[in-house]
Amino acid sequence: MAKSYVKLGELASYINGYAFKPKDRGTDGLPIIRIQDLTGSSNDRGFYKGNYPSKIEINTGDVLISWSASLGVYIWNNGKALLNQHIFKVVFDKKEIDKDYFVYAVQFSLNKMKRLTHGATMKHVVKKDFENVLIPYPSLEEQRKIAYVLDKLKISIGKKTSELNKLDELIKARFVEMFGDAGQLNLNFKVSKLGEVADVKSSHRVFTKDFVNTGIPFYRGKEISLLAKGSPISETYFISKELYEKLLDEKTRPKLNDLLMPSICDKGQIWRVNTRAPFYYKDGRVLCISPKKEIFNSIYLQQYMKFKTKIEYRKLGTGSTFAEFKIFQLKNMQIIIPPLSLQNEYATFVQQVDKSKFENIVYLNKTLSSKILSQLGDAIRD
Repeated sequence: MAKSYVKLGELASYINGYAFKPKDRGTDGLPIIRIQDLTGSSNDRGFYKGNYPSKIEINTGDVLISWSASLGVYIWNNGKALLNQHIFKVVFDKKEIDKDYFVYAVQFSLNKMKRLTHGATMKHVVKKDFENVLIPYPSLEEQRKIAYVLDKLKISIGKKTSELNKLDELIKARFVEMFGDAGQLNLNFKVSKLGEVADVKSSHRVFTKDFVNTGIPFYRGKEISLLAKGSPISETYFISKELYEKLLDEKTRPKLNDLLMPSICDKGQIWRVNTRAPFYYKDGRVLCISPKKEIFNSIYLQQYMKFKTKIEYRKLGTGSTFAEFKIFQLKNMQIIIPPLSLQNEYATFVQQVDKSKFENIVYLNKTLSSKILSQLGDAIRD
């Protein structure tokens, strides 16, 4: 029997939030919910006390969809609040659909929506394009069954993620045991500026017009962040082999065991180059640290930079919207240099723990994805 599909616009109405101005934000009244309040990246929630259109009020159980800068679908569970712009409140007023099923179907259609984004600086989905996205539309009974299965998978994801977090904590605890807190300079070891013991650099700039359909993989800050977390790259960009060879020189050649980090690095996203395959990374958004072999084990330095940047970022990062590192700031960062024998001992420990992490990551990235696709069907495939 042929599968049934439906456009998102045929299922519900999507109410955009209100464009609150900075002067509207106070300390009393109802919370103003922005995208960063949904993603957990905000520490400065604002409040509004005054009259407002009833349509922007949200309550526990409402489904919200962010459509600008960051695409995501959420169920709001924190009581009465007011919705800021760039977020839809979903009003299920057109067709019958299970809310939990709807959330899953939209969540796993986000990769399709990313290809519909517009804008040079702040990417966003046009409402018309959003409403035309197709999702599978089985019977209500089947929707509930699928949501139940995916709820079970969500619990499994939570358990695997918890295991990964515990393994990360183990790696950090061992670091502290051997070398002390990365946020403090342990004076029992030699202290130096990073730029004195490693080459800190970035590559030539590559522009969007230079992208091609196939060629040399091109990594931006976003791709480096995903690689650092062990997550699959959602979309790959390429430059031609000719451009790669033209730009490539000893200054910009990414080598095995180089450390790459996004210039906006508030979460310690440091990727250690572990492939001999050629690739390229972008100037201004990705910084490269090439440690001297006689001084560093690159695995030790990766972990040290990972732990340290979370702290140093707050001190060294510049910028009004997104604070970011500059090359000179990294070069001036003070670091400890333990004996190479201790670094090697720690690196061996990290590699052993990473084997367990890898098993969990493979399960999350492949096994669960295939189960999700089998439940939701071809409409949400890339």
